[in-house]
Amino acid sequence: MPPGDKRKGVTGTRKIVAVGFLLPALVLLGALVVYPIGYSLYRSFFDQPGTGFAGLDNYVEIFTDDTILTAVKNNAIWVVVAPTVSTALGLTFAVLTERVRWGTAFKLIVFMPMAISMLAAGIIFRLVYEQDPERGVANAVWVGVHDTFAESAGFPRARPLPVHPLEAAGGGAFVTKEPVSAQAPVQVPLVGVAPAKMPSDAEPAKAAEPGDGKIHGTAWLDFTRGGGGKPNVIDSEELGLKGIKVEAVKDGKVVAEARAGADGTFTLPASSDGALLRLPADNFREPYNGVNWLGPNLVTPAIIGSYVWMWAGFAMVLIAAGLASVPRELLEAARVDGANEWQVFRRITVPLLAPVLAVVLVTLMINVLKIFDLVFIIAPGSSQDDANVLALQLYRSSFGTDADLGLGSAIAVLLLLLVLPVMFFNIRRMRRETRR
Repeated sequence: MPPGDKRKGVTGTRKIVAVGFLLPALVLLGALVVYPIGYSLYRSFFDQPGTGFAGLDNYVEIFTDDTILTAVKNNAIWVVVAPTVSTALGLTFAVLTERVRWGTAFKLIVFMPMAISMLAAGIIFRLVYEQDPERGVANAVWVGVHDTFAESAGFPRARPLPVHPLEAAGGGAFVTKEPVSAQAPVQVPLVGVAPAKMPSDAEPAKAAEPGDGKIHGTAWLDFTRGGGGKPNVIDSEELGLKGIKVEAVKDGKVVAEARAGADGTFTLPASSDGALLRLPADNFREPYNGVNWLGPNLVTPAIIGSYVWMWAGFAMVLIAAGLASVPRELLEAARVDGANEWQVFRRITVPLLAPVLAVVLVTLMINVLKIFDLVFIIAPGSSQDDANVLALQLYRSSFGTDADLGLGSAIAVLLLLLVLPVMFFNIRRMRRETRR
């Protein structure tokens, strides 16, 4: 056999062997990737039952339906914000921890969330963002900071009964129906406070005794547990409203103020004689309950925050690996030439890390285009429409009693079209890097 024919025979045999090895992978790729993409494209041109040709109606609906438009808008926010913030944090962590001895431990802590599944992270942050400060960590911290600088109300739901000597004064305040006198003790009874919510050091209410020309009175909870008490009468089991603020008002101006003691008694100066006593609204405002993190306005930023918590460590590890390969001679030469650390970072470190930063950024962009788990788990039903993204809308449109597989397939095709340019950019960049 001529050498040329022999070589051709060997080459043909190698091709057959190569195809034989690739065939199982190609079959799986065709069955799990190519066929679903082709069928989704085909199905996107049909109506909900799949029996009638709908043309481009499903694609038109994507850009006219308000719910789906919200998903498109949120996806744009995700693509811009989440990869950028994660990459910036990763770069910051990688650079700042490069020279410290405990840098490895810090990187381990930051990277640890990557070991948690999206499902588990969603459950964690659903609890973190709970509205109740006693359960949600975010609001516990927020309320703690707020209450440090703003005094909280002691009796948010307290109010007088119609038979009490108090009436509404507008704005949530209450005022005595008649001017007070130094000759008679002032009664300030209220109801609407659960005994368990009373100050822990409140004492049984004590009747004030007039004298010395000053205004004396008692503010108390006019409620006897188990019933049997009389209105406007201090019974033995009724507690004083410790700390409640009382103001003396004459001609619309506050002339004096006082706070009730543990037994509810208070004293105002003689100048308060003939004034009306007012319980200001500050006594009764609802306690600050924090921020509604999962409300319509903040739900998307809150979920992006949970994503950044997970993926900033991923960005940090890749960037730190790239940073380790940066020639130290260039950095030191710049410092010798008089460049400060910010100039070294901006003019040398970042340009040298540009390929790594591009890899991280593109990888995260592809990842967030398909984000589903965190949004589905963290966003409550009341604000899920406001946090909607395309992958979640794909699920909602494709499953359930009113599923529309035509619309769901159109959304799937749209997602594919959004991911493809980013993938092509990444492939081209990798080829350029390989040629170098």
